[in-house]
Amino acid sequence: MSGRARVRARGIARSPSALEVGCPQSSQWPTSVDPSNNEALSNCGFVGTSGISQQYLDSTEKGVNSSFEQVMMPFGLVASSDSIEGQWSSQSSGNASHYKDNISSDDAGCTFMERGGKIRRDFLDLGVCTREKLTHVRDCKTGSSGIPVKLVTNLFSLDLPQDWQLYQYHVTYTPHLESRRMRIALLYSHRELSNKAKAFDGVILFLSQKLEEKVTELSSETQRGETVKMTVTLTRELPASSPVCLQVFSIIFRKILKKLSMYQIGRNFYKPSEPVEIPQHNLSLWPGFTISVSQFESRLLFSADVSYKILRNETVLEFMTALCHQTGMSGFTQTCEKQLIGFIVLTRYNNKTYRIDDIDWSVKPTHTFQKRDGTEITYVDYYKQQYDITLSDLNQPMLVSLLKSKRNDNAEPQMAHLIPELCFLTGLSSRVTSDFQLMKVVAEEMRLSPLGRQQRLARLADDIHRNKDARFELETWGLHFGCQMSLTGRVVPSEKILMQDHICQPASAADWSKDMRTWKILSTQPLNNWLIICGDRAENVTEYFLSCLRRVGNSMGFKVDCPKIIKVQETPAAFLSAIQKHFDPDVQLVMCILPSNQQNYYDSIKKYLSSDCPVPSQCVLVRTLNKQGMMMNVATKIAMQMTCKLGGELWAVEIPLKSLMVVGIDVCKDAFNKGMVVVGFVASINPRITRWFSRCILQKTTTDVADCLKVFMIGALNRWHKHNHSLPARVIVYRDGVGDGQLKTLVEYEVPQLLSSVTEASSNVSSKLSVIVVRKRCMQRFFTEVNRTVQNPPLGTVVDSEATRPECYDFYLISQATCRGTVNPTYYNVIYDDNGLKPDHMQRLTFKLCHLYYNWPGLISIPAPCQYAHKLTFLVAQSIHKEPSLELANSLFYL
Repeated sequence: MSGRARVRARGIARSPSALEVGCPQSSQWPTSVDPSNNEALSNCGFVGTSGISQQYLDSTEKGVNSSFEQVMMPFGLVASSDSIEGQWSSQSSGNASHYKDNISSDDAGCTFMERGGKIRRDFLDLGVCTREKLTHVRDCKTGSSGIPVKLVTNLFSLDLPQDWQLYQYHVTYTPHLESRRMRIALLYSHRELSNKAKAFDGVILFLSQKLEEKVTELSSETQRGETVKMTVTLTRELPASSPVCLQVFSIIFRKILKKLSMYQIGRNFYKPSEPVEIPQHNLSLWPGFTISVSQFESRLLFSADVSYKILRNETVLEFMTALCHQTGMSGFTQTCEKQLIGFIVLTRYNNKTYRIDDIDWSVKPTHTFQKRDGTEITYVDYYKQQYDITLSDLNQPMLVSLLKSKRNDNAEPQMAHLIPELCFLTGLSSRVTSDFQLMKVVAEEMRLSPLGRQQRLARLADDIHRNKDARFELETWGLHFGCQMSLTGRVVPSEKILMQDHICQPASAADWSKDMRTWKILSTQPLNNWLIICGDRAENVTEYFLSCLRRVGNSMGFKVDCPKIIKVQETPAAFLSAIQKHFDPDVQLVMCILPSNQQNYYDSIKKYLSSDCPVPSQCVLVRTLNKQGMMMNVATKIAMQMTCKLGGELWAVEIPLKSLMVVGIDVCKDAFNKGMVVVGFVASINPRITRWFSRCILQKTTTDVADCLKVFMIGALNRWHKHNHSLPARVIVYRDGVGDGQLKTLVEYEVPQLLSSVTEASSNVSSKLSVIVVRKRCMQRFFTEVNRTVQNPPLGTVVDSEATRPECYDFYLISQATCRGTVNPTYYNVIYDDNGLKPDHMQRLTFKLCHLYYNWPGLISIPAPCQYAHKLTFLVAQSIHKEPSLELANSLFYL
């Protein structure tokens, strides 16, 4: 085993006798696996108890795992409303002793770790209330402008009794029991709990009905004659809107989906019994759903959206065999590890996913491991006995997966051995995603139309209503699953596109590419001195491309002179050598006509011309220039990019706010060094919002939180002052790339950086600041009903009520069109706002900014500065891996 997994395992023994076998659920275990330690055996922390009998307790005491229902849940509770038929002598008595602890009615002052479990990251954001500090929207955050439109959502009502509460208890055992499953079984044996809806993780108990006493004492006697006393103490009474309750509700629905024959993979649930096969590409798609329960403006709502799991009908063994035939035995192991480590695989015998952390070439299926009872068995015999699976290749190596505890981040990971023959690859590799025909077929299956998506949602709701086990689970907790929700949105007016001497009202509000060859762009720099470097075989296509480029440039107002053309051998080293030899300080731009899309061509050129020898560069593939009948479109697109890289401005929209700076921030991980993140910062530097200042830096961090924003913001304000001789009156920051659970960190760490920079920039009146978190991927979907069917909402649709959250100043905006599939709204959450703009104005400004991305003559899903920041961070993270030169900061060199 290589050092990577060894370091991560922190010294875990790697002999076959100390390894877990792919987490199989059976009555025989390798010695490193403790059946009482469920989080070490499963990708989840939940165990569902359903009809646990005396036989279960006997087997638990002997250290043998029973056929225990594995309910995949997020934070270590046992979710069940079923009683346990036990045969112990048990008694209960109310405890009249003084109860010293106060009962809390909210979540203040207590973390989830203190409650014995671990909260999921997306639930952490629910406790961040930013709206109460924004006085101008404290009473009303909805706008009024635009045309009203009726919308159907993917939200379903979830009703509770008016006085419903969740009761949280702390359970202690005397003597203390290490076995979590033993604690669960003993508690569930008592009649006081047998008919109650409950969730229990071995320490914390949640009930929907309150026990008679604040402190209840129970006792049980095991078959060994040991008496165990249990003290159940009421600690808190939680309202339905509490994040703890929301997580328990999510647990309940995850259990319901299991009852609908779905399997949890990651956070989502899928139906392996209804696969969509793509045989020509050896792929399978498992349909499923992603779900959540949350408190919206006035009520509790269940949300669901369609999801797919992509599986290759190719085992890891088949992949390794094909790779061996391609590469030969020389260097095969290194190539194989490079290709496979980091991939997620699925074992279909238990429908679980694992990450490949290493490959152990020294262990074979014929090797033995030690079972819990001390006997040894080979992997071959183990899988035959437990799953009736016969392994065909007895010389295959073992895959290594390190399983981290879901309940304790500091626990050492368990090391699992997986059989390549039984592991199926998931997802798509970069090589596969570059196959246009394959991706087209996959997209046709996964891009559901609004009607297709709505039918899937209706079927899910119908299945929940019809399944008696699902209905019983809901009724036990006092929940009523209701109808799909409708609401009213608004459609804001479309925007006019401002060109140099023309105001354009595009025929299609989402696309004005045809107008780009008809009207002159706002401003541009003539291209007088530039280089083209191409291979020997690309001379003819280069000449034809140049003639088209000059023709479209002339109509756009972009003057393009003849370049110096340099022909080289078709190798990355030859291209880079030619740039170094022929470059001089007067060169405005370097264009490279690349023979293939090999990454080393692009990376070496961009790294050199972005950092070592800063000059704008343009890379074009030969095959792009060989597309028959499309050369004018290609030339127009390239002319637009070249104009931007020289500091030009293509178009504008009307911005009523004067002296406004907009900023986009994005963060992504470096492709080579996972311990580094790239922070991109792009700010407008003129009132028309057509010129940009771009900065990027790499920082060492384990989170996606930026700590360089003060330096970036001061640099942007100085650049604004240089061009406008004053500071901007308003600064509005759009923060993209925010992960689940990071909202509080942004409010407490990033906002103060931005605020201090605008405050220190002027000794007089400082700029007013607003910070908006942007989420491109949100679960909510909206449809319009037209002629008894559903369609995508029109461009400019805003939703700022009912589907939003009461603690946030938030809204949804649909600013993109799609000819196929269902449009995805973008979610905006204003977390800081000194500007005091009306909701109508903030929403309309955001929509305007979605028109200003110069790499696409049309609307995009997020504001232009966010997309610019994304392009910048992606270039640095994938190709450059160091900070670009400041000499390029005033141009969009990364388009």
